[in-house]
Amino acid sequence: MSEQPAFLNFINGSFAAPASGGYFAVHEPATGQIYATVAASDSRDVARACEAAEKAAPAWCAMPTEKRAAILDTIASKLESQLERFAQAESKDTGKPVSLARAVDIPRAVSNFRFFAGAIQHFASECHPTSSDVLNYTLRHPLGVVGCISPWNLPLYLFTWKIAPALAAGNCVVAKPSEVTPATATMLAELCAEAGLPPGVLNVVHGTGLEVGEAICTHPTIKAISFTGGTKTGARIASVAAPLFKKLSLELGGKNPVLIFDDADFDAMLATTLRSSFSNQGEICLCGSRIFVQDGIYDHFKAEFVKRAKALRVGDPLDASTEQGALVSEQHHAKVRSNLDLARNEGGTILCGGEVITPPGRCAKGWFLAPAVMEGLPHACRTSQEEIFGPVASLYRFKTEEEAVTLANDTPYGLASVVWTRSLDRAHRVAANLHAGITWVNCWMVRDLRTPFGGVKQSGVGREGGWEALRFFTEPKNVCLKLS
Repeated sequence: MSEQPAFLNFINGSFAAPASGGYFAVHEPATGQIYATVAASDSRDVARACEAAEKAAPAWCAMPTEKRAAILDTIASKLESQLERFAQAESKDTGKPVSLARAVDIPRAVSNFRFFAGAIQHFASECHPTSSDVLNYTLRHPLGVVGCISPWNLPLYLFTWKIAPALAAGNCVVAKPSEVTPATATMLAELCAEAGLPPGVLNVVHGTGLEVGEAICTHPTIKAISFTGGTKTGARIASVAAPLFKKLSLELGGKNPVLIFDDADFDAMLATTLRSSFSNQGEICLCGSRIFVQDGIYDHFKAEFVKRAKALRVGDPLDASTEQGALVSEQHHAKVRSNLDLARNEGGTILCGGEVITPPGRCAKGWFLAPAVMEGLPHACRTSQEEIFGPVASLYRFKTEEEAVTLANDTPYGLASVVWTRSLDRAHRVAANLHAGITWVNCWMVRDLRTPFGGVKQSGVGREGGWEALRFFTEPKNVCLKLS
């Protein structure tokens, strides 16, 4: 039997064991078995990473923009050339179908590097001729060393979404991927070194949020924190980082509404709504978990949606026919099941799914769950208000546009939303009135990396993407010049 791999920290251009000497087990969700270990780091490792980053920062900042961009482009090309290797690793780490990792996760990580390599070369500042003899202009400097903390659901996709703009803008990075899914971030660190990224510019420190995440958020060298994850964790980060006057970008949870009006293109809406509810086992912060359907088509939609949810193929992520893989961990599997029990106690009816699935063969002990569809829940109950982050969708009936918008906005969250209608007037009107950072009309997950991305209310602070990301990772300085 081959020895299990150990995912080490990447500090100052080389891999290093954690100062504690300890390691956590890493499970393959599809089998429930331990397949690797990962460094159990602490503040000492973060301090080493910060020291390396601080040392590397002046030269990286001073490097011509075109040269930094060329390195990011090289990283993108190397990653693209190893797409299958990374897709297999991502699937093994998360439980998602390898077909999804191959089609979405790894290509998007490639695009993140390519996009910001190009964007930084077109990043312009402002100039304001104030009067005939006074000129105001803005300089934008890198912050220096920044912290990037990414989640387990889209490990490489979101890891690169943070580090690519940070590096492009001239910062050095101390990054913490989730300890649950450490594989592809570790693999990427090695690839970055091969692509010519100087030592200390990207440092990857593995470990828990309590030991590593908090140390990153409070270390005096780190000037900004970019975090994607749960709202409670985001609140904790804000509580320790804000008093230290660090810049914060927090992309947090969601309880996203899908509003389906009776004039929608039914076939296109049905196929996309199934995908927006259950892609990646529902473990995407943008999934539509609250589906509001207008009275006239509610019964027809319910019958067809339940039929299609029942038909989704749950099984081995390596099987090309699999549409639903395993949930990421035993603990998360139990959490989603407990939410289904809560839904029943709150008056909900489970129309389909929710049962534990036991695939044959190697996945017999994996963490699989049949996609669940519910109805009959009071809108104020916990199941309707709290993020579940699993393959669970709730159906609600509405009569009027005003009622739909009111119900959609009636949660503490405001990340994403979807509107289905053929009426252009209604589309504009409803989109403007929804409390969400992004509204898709007659589509879902169509992304343009130039657009601002983030949420309102308890779904986050700040925006990522395009110029917003480059502005976040730079400090503006106004220069006012009076001409002689």
